[in-house]
Amino acid sequence: MDLTFDVDAKWAGVGREGEGEMHIGDHHLLPYSAPDTMGGKGVGASPETLLLAAVTACYSGTLMRVLEQRHLPGVSVSIHTHGVVEGYPQNAKFARIIVNPVIQGGDPDRIQNYKDAAQTARDRCFIGRAVRDYLTYEVGDVTLEDAESRM
Repeated sequence: MDLTFDVDAKWAGVGREGEGEMHIGDHHLLPYSAPDTMGGKGVGASPETLLLAAVTACYSGTLMRVLEQRHLPGVSVSIHTHGVVEGYPQNAKFARIIVNPVIQGGDPDRIQNYKDAAQTARDRCFIGRAVRDYLTYEVGDVTLEDAESRM
């Protein structure tokens, strides 16, 4: 079965001077533009942060599923994702995405199991698989916290 997903966007202005807004279904996203660090307006999200958000959303849900499959305790996960663009401005290339999961309610005696699960989630996240042939996509620090720490 094929699944389809739709996004509607409206952009006004040329290049870095422009800005737009996206609608996904009934949801309105923040405006988007080129980031100010790249000479853009810096309004709302940037295409770079939207890419990171897509990978992060897929990875977080996949990680929770892997934890469940492996019977590893975890109430929730928080992910800090870091993206690196190299060679800006002449040869700009999105080069790296690093996900850093924090698992709330994990068992500290099983930290290696959590690190293995984090790698498996990286391999299974299909949004991440869509980009990993074009950039380095890796798991950074895997941290455990008490369940109450980030709630």
